[in-house]
Amino acid sequence: MSLKGLFNARWPGCALFDLDGTLVDSAPDLAAAVDQMLAHLGRSPAGLANVRNWVGNGSGVLVRRALARQVDWEPPAAKDDALYNDAMAIFYHAYRQLNGQQAAVFDGVTDCLAHLKTLGCRMAVVTNKPDQFVAPLLQQTGLEQYFEVIVGGDTLAVKKPDPAPLVHAMEQLGGTRGTTVMVGDSVADVSAARAAGIPCVAVRYGYNFGSSVDSLGADAVVDSLTELL
Repeated sequence: MSLKGLFNARWPGCALFDLDGTLVDSAPDLAAAVDQMLAHLGRSPAGLANVRNWVGNGSGVLVRRALARQVDWEPPAAKDDALYNDAMAIFYHAYRQLNGQQAAVFDGVTDCLAHLKTLGCRMAVVTNKPDQFVAPLLQQTGLEQYFEVIVGGDTLAVKKPDPAPLVHAMEQLGGTRGTTVMVGDSVADVSAARAAGIPCVAVRYGYNFGSSVDSLGADAVVDSLTELL
C-alpha cells in the first residue's frame, strides 16, 4: 500500500520512524555490547539471535533481558539492583564504542526517506534508544539529513508504547493526526500509534521480540519501505 492510500490519495505531511529494526539493523552492535557486558560479569555470551529478540523497549529492558536470558523477566529484587546498575554501566560504556560500527541501513530505507523529503514531508525519529546514542547512529549511517526532530528513550518521562513520544514529535513537526503516519517494526510502535490516533505502518524485517507483526493491527504491513512509494 502506498502511503497516499492512508490519507485519501494525499502523501503524509509528517512521518515518524522508529530507529532500531525499522531504519537500521543495529542488533550486531547491541549484541556485541551485551556480550561484552556479560563477559565482564563472568557470564556466557547471549549471541546475536537472542539479542534481536530482546531489542525494542530501551537499553534498561535489554540489559534486564540479557541478565535473565529471556524476553519475559521479573522485576529484580532489591538485592539485584547493584548487579543491574553495574551491568548498565558496563553496557553503556561498551555501546558508546560500538554504536554504528556494524549497523547497516535496511534496503529501501534511503529511497523512501529521499522520496518523502522531495515531497516536503517533515520527518522525525521516535525511538526507545537512549538519547545519547541516537544522533551518533544517524550520523554513522548517513540518515541524519532526513530528520528534523529526534525523540529518544529519555527525551520524555515515558517511552513507547505510551503515545506521548509520538504526539510530542508530531507537535514539534507541526503535524496533525490527519496528516501524520508512524512507521515501526514492533508492537510498541503499533500500540503507540493506535493510542495516539494516527495511522501506522509495520515492517516485517524488524525485531518485534521474535513474533510476526501481521496480527498487530497496523494499517499496512510491508517487507520493504519502497512498497510505500
